[in-house]
Amino acid sequence: MNPASSEDSSSSRNLYAFGFTALFNDAATEMAYWILPAFLVSIGAGPAQLGVIEGIAESTASFVQLFSGYLADRLPRRKPIVVGGYFAANFVKPLLAFVTSWGQVLGIRFADRFSKGIRSVPRDVMLADSGKGLGAVYGFVQALDSAGAILGPLAALLLVSSIGLRGVFIAAAAPGAICVLIAWLGIREEYPHQNAKPELGGPAAQKSSTSFFSSGLGFRGFTRPFYYAIFVVTLFSMGNSSDMFLVLRAENIGIPLRHVPLLGLIFNISYTLFSWPAGHLSDRVSRKNIASLGYLVFGAVYFVFALAPSTLAIWAAMACYGLFYALTAPVLKALIVESVPAGIRGRALGMYAFLTSMAILLASLLAGELWKHFGPRIPFYISAATAVISAGMLSLTPGNKVADTTASGIASA
Repeated sequence: MNPASSEDSSSSRNLYAFGFTALFNDAATEMAYWILPAFLVSIGAGPAQLGVIEGIAESTASFVQLFSGYLADRLPRRKPIVVGGYFAANFVKPLLAFVTSWGQVLGIRFADRFSKGIRSVPRDVMLADSGKGLGAVYGFVQALDSAGAILGPLAALLLVSSIGLRGVFIAAAAPGAICVLIAWLGIREEYPHQNAKPELGGPAAQKSSTSFFSSGLGFRGFTRPFYYAIFVVTLFSMGNSSDMFLVLRAENIGIPLRHVPLLGLIFNISYTLFSWPAGHLSDRVSRKNIASLGYLVFGAVYFVFALAPSTLAIWAAMACYGLFYALTAPVLKALIVESVPAGIRGRALGMYAFLTSMAILLASLLAGELWKHFGPRIPFYISAATAVISAGMLSLTPGNKVADTTASGIASA
Protein backbone atom coordinates (compact mmCIF):
# COMPACT_ATOMS: atom_id res chain seq x y z
CA MET A 1 0.00 0.00 0.00
CA ASN A 2 1.28 3.50 -0.85
CA PRO A 3 2.38 5.18 2.43
CA ALA A 4 1.44 8.60 1.12
CA SER A 5 -2.00 7.34 0.23
CA SER A 6 -2.36 5.84 3.71
CA GLU A 7 -1.41 9.14 5.32
CA ASP A 8 -3.90 11.05 3.16
CA SER A 9 -6.62 8.57 4.10
CA SER A 10 -5.87 8.98 7.80
CA SER A 11 -5.88 12.78 7.51
CA SER A 12 -9.20 12.75 5.65
CA ARG A 13 -10.66 10.46 8.32
CA ASN A 14 -9.62 12.95 11.00
CA LEU A 15 -11.03 15.86 9.05
CA TYR A 16 -14.47 14.28 8.75
CA ALA A 17 -14.35 12.99 12.34
CA PHE A 18 -13.61 16.47 13.68
CA GLY A 19 -16.21 18.00 11.38
CA PHE A 20 -19.09 15.78 12.44
CA THR A 21 -17.98 15.89 16.07
CA ALA A 22 -18.33 19.68 15.87
CA LEU A 23 -21.74 19.41 14.19
CA PHE A 24 -23.30 17.17 16.84
CA ASN A 25 -21.60 18.98 19.73
CA ASP A 26 -22.85 22.37 18.59
CA ALA A 27 -26.33 20.98 17.99
CA ALA A 28 -26.41 19.77 21.61
CA THR A 29 -24.99 23.04 22.91
CA GLU A 30 -27.36 25.29 20.98
CA MET A 31 -30.38 23.20 21.97
CA ALA A 32 -29.64 24.10 25.56
CA TYR A 33 -28.26 27.62 25.07
CA TRP A 34 -31.21 29.17 23.28
CA ILE A 35 -33.74 28.14 25.92
CA LEU A 36 -31.52 28.96 28.89
CA PRO A 37 -32.84 32.54 29.41
CA ALA A 38 -36.43 31.31 29.53
CA PHE A 39 -35.43 28.49 31.87
CA LEU A 40 -33.72 30.90 34.27
CA VAL A 41 -36.89 32.97 34.44
CA SER A 42 -38.86 29.81 35.24
CA ILE A 43 -36.67 29.14 38.31
CA GLY A 44 -36.80 32.72 39.58
CA ALA A 45 -33.65 34.23 38.03
CA GLY A 46 -33.37 36.96 35.39
CA PRO A 47 -31.10 39.04 33.13
CA ALA A 48 -28.67 39.98 35.91
CA GLN A 49 -28.06 36.35 36.80
CA LEU A 50 -27.77 35.44 33.11
CA GLY A 51 -25.09 38.12 32.71
CA VAL A 52 -23.11 36.73 35.65
CA ILE A 53 -23.40 33.17 34.36
CA GLU A 54 -22.34 33.95 30.79
CA GLY A 55 -19.61 36.38 31.84
CA ILE A 56 -17.97 33.83 34.13
CA ALA A 57 -18.48 30.98 31.66
CA GLU A 58 -16.95 32.74 28.65
CA SER A 59 -14.08 34.22 30.66
CA THR A 60 -13.30 30.74 31.92
CA ALA A 61 -13.10 29.38 28.37
CA SER A 62 -10.71 32.18 27.40
CA PHE A 63 -8.29 31.61 30.29
CA VAL A 64 -8.34 27.84 29.89
CA GLN A 65 -7.47 28.06 26.18
CA LEU A 66 -4.28 29.89 27.12
CA PHE A 67 -3.33 26.96 29.35
CA SER A 68 -4.50 24.25 26.94
CA GLY A 69 -2.31 25.73 24.20
CA TYR A 70 0.70 24.94 26.37
CA LEU A 71 -0.56 21.41 26.96
CA ALA A 72 -1.16 20.87 23.25
CA ASP A 73 2.52 21.55 22.57
CA ARG A 74 3.88 19.57 25.50
CA LEU A 75 1.81 16.44 26.08
CA PRO A 76 2.65 13.33 24.03
CA ARG A 77 -0.99 12.70 23.07
CA ARG A 78 -3.70 15.27 22.31
CA LYS A 79 -6.64 12.99 21.57
CA PRO A 80 -7.42 12.22 25.26
CA ILE A 81 -7.71 15.96 25.97
CA VAL A 82 -10.02 16.50 23.01
CA VAL A 83 -12.26 13.49 23.67
CA GLY A 84 -12.28 14.19 27.42
CA GLY A 85 -13.34 17.77 26.77
CA TYR A 86 -16.23 16.72 24.56
CA PHE A 87 -17.29 14.03 27.05
CA ALA A 88 -17.29 16.39 30.05
CA ALA A 89 -19.27 19.08 28.22
CA ASN A 90 -21.92 16.69 26.98
CA PHE A 91 -22.14 14.90 30.32
CA VAL A 92 -23.00 18.07 32.26
CA LYS A 93 -25.45 19.70 29.80
CA PRO A 94 -28.35 17.27 30.47
CA LEU A 95 -27.93 17.95 34.21
CA LEU A 96 -29.63 21.30 33.59
CA ALA A 97 -32.88 19.35 33.61
CA PHE A 98 -32.49 18.72 37.35
CA VAL A 99 -31.32 22.08 38.72
CA THR A 100 -33.41 24.23 41.03
CA SER A 101 -31.29 27.40 41.37
CA TRP A 102 -29.29 29.70 39.13
CA GLY A 103 -26.13 28.88 41.11
CA GLN A 104 -26.39 25.30 39.89
CA VAL A 105 -26.82 26.56 36.34
CA LEU A 106 -23.63 28.60 36.81
CA GLY A 107 -21.73 25.48 37.90
CA ILE A 108 -22.88 23.54 34.85
CA ARG A 109 -22.10 26.37 32.42
CA PHE A 110 -18.68 26.76 34.06
CA ALA A 111 -17.94 23.06 33.52
CA ASP A 112 -19.23 23.23 29.93
CA ARG A 113 -17.06 26.24 28.99
CA PHE A 114 -14.05 24.86 30.88
CA SER A 115 -14.37 21.72 28.77
CA LYS A 116 -14.58 23.79 25.60
CA GLY A 117 -11.49 25.75 26.57
CA ILE A 118 -9.45 22.64 27.33
CA ARG A 119 -10.31 20.84 24.06
CA SER A 120 -10.42 23.64 21.47
CA VAL A 121 -6.74 24.40 20.99
CA PRO A 122 -5.53 20.75 20.99
CA ARG A 123 -8.23 20.05 18.37
CA ASP A 124 -7.06 22.91 16.18
CA VAL A 125 -3.43 21.78 16.49
CA MET A 126 -4.42 18.24 15.46
CA LEU A 127 -6.23 19.69 12.44
CA ALA A 128 -3.11 21.70 11.56
CA ASP A 129 -1.08 18.48 11.74
CA SER A 130 -3.18 17.02 8.92
CA GLY A 131 -0.81 18.49 6.33
CA LYS A 132 -3.74 19.69 4.23
CA GLY A 133 -4.63 23.23 3.14
CA LEU A 134 -5.27 24.84 6.52
CA GLY A 135 -7.86 27.35 5.35
CA ALA A 136 -10.01 24.64 3.81
CA VAL A 137 -9.53 22.36 6.83
CA TYR A 138 -10.64 24.98 9.35
CA GLY A 139 -13.36 26.22 7.00
CA PHE A 140 -14.80 22.72 6.56
CA VAL A 141 -14.96 22.06 10.31
CA GLN A 142 -16.39 25.53 10.93
CA ALA A 143 -19.09 24.98 8.31
CA LEU A 144 -20.27 21.81 10.07
CA ASP A 145 -20.01 23.53 13.45
CA SER A 146 -22.26 26.33 12.17
CA ALA A 147 -24.66 23.78 10.70
CA GLY A 148 -25.01 22.37 14.22
CA ALA A 149 -25.83 25.89 15.41
CA ILE A 150 -28.75 25.83 12.96
CA LEU A 151 -30.00 22.34 13.83
CA GLY A 152 -29.81 22.82 17.61
CA PRO A 153 -32.23 25.75 17.98
CA LEU A 154 -34.59 24.24 15.39
CA ALA A 155 -34.67 20.98 17.36
CA ALA A 156 -35.32 22.89 20.59
CA LEU A 157 -38.12 24.84 18.91
CA LEU A 158 -39.78 21.62 17.70
CA LEU A 159 -39.43 19.81 21.03
CA VAL A 160 -40.10 22.44 23.68
CA SER A 161 -43.88 22.55 23.22
CA SER A 162 -44.21 18.80 23.72
CA ILE A 163 -41.54 17.94 26.31
CA GLY A 164 -40.91 21.28 28.02
CA LEU A 165 -37.68 23.12 28.82
CA ARG A 166 -36.26 20.40 31.08
CA GLY A 167 -37.12 17.77 28.49
CA VAL A 168 -35.08 19.63 25.87
CA PHE A 169 -32.04 19.56 28.14
CA ILE A 170 -32.39 15.79 28.43
CA ALA A 171 -32.93 15.44 24.68
CA ALA A 172 -29.64 17.32 24.10
CA ALA A 173 -27.91 14.23 25.48
CA ALA A 174 -28.62 12.39 22.20
CA PRO A 175 -26.53 14.55 19.83
CA GLY A 176 -24.01 14.93 22.67
CA ALA A 177 -23.54 11.17 22.91
CA ILE A 178 -23.13 10.89 19.13
CA CYS A 179 -20.50 13.64 19.28
CA VAL A 180 -18.47 11.79 21.92
CA LEU A 181 -18.70 8.47 20.04
CA ILE A 182 -17.47 10.04 16.80
CA ALA A 183 -14.60 11.75 18.63
CA TRP A 184 -13.62 8.56 20.46
CA LEU A 185 -13.85 6.17 17.52
CA GLY A 186 -13.08 8.46 14.60
CA ILE A 187 -10.18 10.70 15.66
CA ARG A 188 -6.66 9.34 15.25
CA GLU A 189 -3.48 10.64 16.80
CA GLU A 190 -0.96 11.82 14.19
CA TYR A 191 2.58 13.14 14.32
CA PRO A 192 3.42 14.31 10.80
CA HIS A 193 6.01 16.86 11.97
CA GLN A 194 9.47 15.58 12.79
CA ASN A 195 9.90 17.88 15.79
CA ALA A 196 6.60 17.01 17.47
CA LYS A 197 7.56 13.91 19.44
CA PRO A 198 11.13 14.88 20.33
CA GLU A 199 9.99 18.21 21.76
CA LEU A 200 7.38 16.47 23.87
CA GLY A 201 9.47 13.67 25.31
CA GLY A 202 13.12 14.01 24.31
CA PRO A 203 16.12 15.65 25.95
CA ALA A 204 15.18 19.08 24.61
CA ALA A 205 11.84 18.91 26.37
CA GLN A 206 13.46 17.79 29.64
CA LYS A 207 15.96 20.61 29.41
CA SER A 208 13.37 23.32 28.79
CA SER A 209 10.55 22.10 31.02
CA THR A 210 11.70 23.66 34.27
CA SER A 211 8.68 24.81 36.19
CA PHE A 212 5.39 25.63 34.55
CA PHE A 213 5.30 29.22 35.77
CA SER A 214 9.02 30.06 35.52
CA SER A 215 8.99 29.10 31.86
CA GLY A 216 6.33 31.73 31.19
CA LEU A 217 4.09 29.04 29.68
CA GLY A 218 6.90 28.46 27.15
CA PHE A 219 5.95 31.48 25.04
CA ARG A 220 9.19 31.65 23.09
CA GLY A 221 10.05 31.38 19.41
CA PHE A 222 7.18 33.52 18.08
CA THR A 223 7.84 35.36 14.83
CA ARG A 224 7.43 39.02 13.94
CA PRO A 225 4.46 38.28 11.61
CA PHE A 226 2.74 36.45 14.50
CA TYR A 227 3.09 39.39 16.89
CA TYR A 228 1.95 41.84 14.24
CA ALA A 229 -1.11 39.72 13.34
CA ILE A 230 -1.99 39.28 17.03
CA PHE A 231 -1.74 43.04 17.56
CA VAL A 232 -4.05 43.81 14.62
CA VAL A 233 -6.59 41.12 15.53
CA THR A 234 -6.68 42.34 19.14
CA LEU A 235 -7.15 45.93 17.93
CA PHE A 236 -10.07 44.82 15.77
CA SER A 237 -11.56 42.85 18.67
CA MET A 238 -11.55 46.01 20.80
CA GLY A 239 -14.31 47.23 18.47
CA ASN A 240 -16.05 43.88 18.15
CA SER A 241 -18.54 43.88 21.02
CA SER A 242 -20.93 41.05 21.83
CA ASP A 243 -23.34 40.06 19.07
CA MET A 244 -26.14 40.70 21.57
CA PHE A 245 -25.73 44.42 20.77
CA LEU A 246 -26.81 43.66 17.21
CA VAL A 247 -29.91 41.96 18.60
CA LEU A 248 -30.63 44.94 20.87
CA ARG A 249 -30.21 47.34 17.96
CA ALA A 250 -32.53 45.26 15.77
CA GLU A 251 -35.20 45.43 18.46
CA ASN A 252 -34.45 49.14 18.92
CA ILE A 253 -35.37 49.95 15.32
CA GLY A 254 -38.57 47.91 15.27
CA ILE A 255 -37.85 44.25 14.52
CA PRO A 256 -40.27 42.28 16.76
CA LEU A 257 -38.77 40.18 19.53
CA ARG A 258 -40.41 37.06 18.10
CA HIS A 259 -38.41 37.53 14.88
CA VAL A 260 -35.02 37.82 16.60
CA PRO A 261 -34.30 34.06 16.41
CA LEU A 262 -34.77 34.34 12.64
CA LEU A 263 -31.93 36.88 12.56
CA GLY A 264 -29.72 34.27 14.19
CA LEU A 265 -30.89 31.66 11.69
CA ILE A 266 -30.02 33.88 8.72
CA PHE A 267 -26.61 34.60 10.25
CA ASN A 268 -25.83 30.90 10.79
CA ILE A 269 -26.99 29.88 7.32
CA SER A 270 -24.67 32.45 5.77
CA TYR A 271 -21.83 31.42 8.08
CA THR A 272 -22.31 27.76 7.17
CA LEU A 273 -22.51 28.32 3.41
CA PHE A 274 -19.42 30.51 3.12
CA SER A 275 -16.99 29.07 5.71
CA TRP A 276 -15.53 26.27 3.61
CA PRO A 277 -15.34 28.28 0.32
CA ALA A 278 -13.64 31.17 2.13
CA GLY A 279 -11.12 28.89 3.82
CA HIS A 280 -10.52 27.01 0.58
CA LEU A 281 -9.93 30.27 -1.30
CA SER A 282 -7.43 31.40 1.34
CA ASP A 283 -5.25 28.38 0.47
CA ARG A 284 -4.86 29.82 -3.02
CA VAL A 285 -4.69 33.57 -2.46
CA SER A 286 -3.40 35.74 0.37
CA ARG A 287 -4.99 34.85 3.72
CA LYS A 288 -4.39 38.35 5.08
CA ASN A 289 -6.31 39.87 2.16
CA ILE A 290 -9.25 37.48 2.63
CA ALA A 291 -9.40 38.32 6.34
CA SER A 292 -9.03 42.04 5.57
CA LEU A 293 -12.03 41.76 3.27
CA GLY A 294 -13.90 40.17 6.17
CA TYR A 295 -13.08 43.15 8.37
CA LEU A 296 -14.40 45.51 5.69
CA VAL A 297 -17.64 43.48 5.54
CA PHE A 298 -17.87 43.82 9.33
CA GLY A 299 -17.40 47.59 9.02
CA ALA A 300 -20.18 47.81 6.43
CA VAL A 301 -22.53 45.75 8.61
CA TYR A 302 -21.97 47.92 11.66
CA PHE A 303 -22.33 51.08 9.59
CA VAL A 304 -25.74 49.84 8.37
CA PHE A 305 -26.77 49.00 11.94
CA ALA A 306 -25.73 52.50 13.00
CA LEU A 307 -27.73 54.22 10.23
CA ALA A 308 -30.61 51.71 10.37
CA PRO A 309 -32.19 52.94 7.10
CA SER A 310 -34.85 50.20 7.15
CA THR A 311 -35.66 46.84 8.70
CA LEU A 312 -34.94 45.20 5.32
CA ALA A 313 -31.40 46.62 5.45
CA ILE A 314 -30.95 45.04 8.90
CA TRP A 315 -32.01 41.62 7.60
CA ALA A 316 -29.55 41.92 4.69
CA ALA A 317 -26.79 43.14 6.99
CA MET A 318 -27.30 40.13 9.27
CA ALA A 319 -26.74 37.79 6.33
CA CYS A 320 -23.55 39.69 5.50
CA TYR A 321 -22.51 39.34 9.13
CA GLY A 322 -22.35 35.59 8.62
CA LEU A 323 -20.09 36.26 5.62
CA PHE A 324 -17.77 38.30 7.86
CA TYR A 325 -17.37 35.36 10.23
CA ALA A 326 -16.74 32.97 7.33
CA LEU A 327 -14.04 35.24 5.88
CA THR A 328 -12.24 35.61 9.20
CA ALA A 329 -12.77 32.73 11.67
CA PRO A 330 -11.15 29.87 9.69
CA VAL A 331 -8.80 32.13 7.73
CA LEU A 332 -7.27 33.94 10.71
CA LYS A 333 -6.80 30.66 12.52
CA ALA A 334 -4.84 29.33 9.53
CA LEU A 335 -2.85 32.58 9.34
CA ILE A 336 -1.87 32.32 13.02
CA VAL A 337 -0.88 28.65 12.70
CA GLU A 338 1.31 29.32 9.67
CA SER A 339 3.06 32.29 11.28
CA VAL A 340 4.85 30.14 13.89
CA PRO A 341 6.95 26.95 13.91
CA ALA A 342 5.03 23.68 14.31
CA GLY A 343 6.27 23.10 17.86
CA ILE A 344 4.50 26.15 19.31
CA ARG A 345 1.22 26.11 17.39
CA GLY A 346 -0.79 25.33 20.50
CA ARG A 347 0.62 28.26 22.44
CA ALA A 348 0.05 30.57 19.46
CA LEU A 349 -3.59 29.51 19.13
CA GLY A 350 -4.09 29.77 22.89
CA MET A 351 -2.74 33.32 22.97
CA TYR A 352 -4.87 34.23 19.94
CA ALA A 353 -8.06 32.90 21.57
CA PHE A 354 -7.30 34.49 24.94
CA LEU A 355 -6.44 37.97 23.69
CA THR A 356 -9.36 38.22 21.28
CA SER A 357 -11.83 37.02 23.91
CA MET A 358 -10.58 39.48 26.51
CA ALA A 359 -10.66 42.32 23.95
CA ILE A 360 -14.26 41.45 23.02
CA LEU A 361 -15.22 41.46 26.70
CA LEU A 362 -13.74 44.96 27.11
CA ALA A 363 -15.39 46.08 23.87
CA SER A 364 -18.76 44.93 25.17
CA LEU A 365 -18.35 46.89 28.40
CA LEU A 366 -17.33 49.98 26.43
CA ALA A 367 -20.19 49.60 23.94
CA GLY A 368 -22.66 49.37 26.80
CA GLU A 369 -21.41 52.59 28.36
CA LEU A 370 -21.35 54.44 25.04
CA TRP A 371 -24.90 53.28 24.27
CA LYS A 372 -26.04 54.41 27.71
CA HIS A 373 -24.55 57.92 27.47
CA PHE A 374 -24.58 58.72 23.72
CA GLY A 375 -27.22 56.45 22.20
CA PRO A 376 -26.94 53.34 19.98
CA ARG A 377 -25.35 54.92 16.89
CA ILE A 378 -21.99 55.90 18.42
CA PRO A 379 -20.74 52.42 19.45
CA PHE A 380 -21.63 51.07 15.99
CA TYR A 381 -19.81 53.92 14.23
CA ILE A 382 -16.73 53.33 16.39
CA SER A 383 -16.80 49.59 15.66
CA ALA A 384 -17.10 50.25 11.93
CA ALA A 385 -14.16 52.68 11.97
CA THR A 386 -12.01 50.28 14.00
CA ALA A 387 -12.74 47.50 11.50
CA VAL A 388 -11.69 49.64 8.52
CA ILE A 389 -8.42 50.64 10.23
CA SER A 390 -7.73 47.02 11.19
CA ALA A 391 -8.41 45.86 7.62
CA GLY A 392 -5.77 48.22 6.29
CA MET A 393 -3.25 47.17 8.92
CA LEU A 394 -3.92 43.45 8.43
CA SER A 395 -3.31 43.71 4.69
CA LEU A 396 0.19 44.98 5.57
CA THR A 397 1.02 41.97 7.75
CA PRO A 398 4.68 41.06 7.08
CA GLY A 399 5.38 37.61 5.69
CA ASN A 400 8.19 35.14 6.21
CA LYS A 401 9.07 31.62 5.15
CA VAL A 402 7.01 30.05 7.94
CA ALA A 403 3.96 32.23 7.41
CA ASP A 404 3.91 32.06 3.63
CA THR A 405 4.09 28.27 3.36
CA THR A 406 0.71 26.82 2.42
CA ALA A 407 -0.30 23.35 1.41
CA SER A 408 -2.13 22.16 -1.63
CA GLY A 409 -5.70 22.35 -0.29
CA ILE A 410 -8.43 19.77 0.08
CA ALA A 411 -10.44 19.94 -3.08
CA SER A 412 -11.90 16.54 -2.30
CA ALA A 413 -13.20 17.44 1.17
